[in-house]
Amino acid sequence: MLHMALVFLVIGLMAALLGFTGIAGASFAIAKFLAGLFLVLFLVFLIIGITATRRIIG
Repeated sequence: MLHMALVFLVIGLMAALLGFTGIAGASFAIAKFLAGLFLVLFLVFLIIGITATRRIIG
C-alpha cells in the first residue's frame, strides 16, 4: 500500500511538472489517502502485536 502511495505521488509530481493540474491534484489526493490508510493500519497492527506479545510473555 505504501508502494502505491509513492507511485501516485510520483505520477502527481510528473503531471504537475507537465502542467496537467487535474491529474496532479487527483494523484496527490489518492497518495495522501493511501499514505494515511497505511499509517492507520500500521499503528493498529503495532498495538495488536504489542498486546499479543505481552499476553504471551506475561
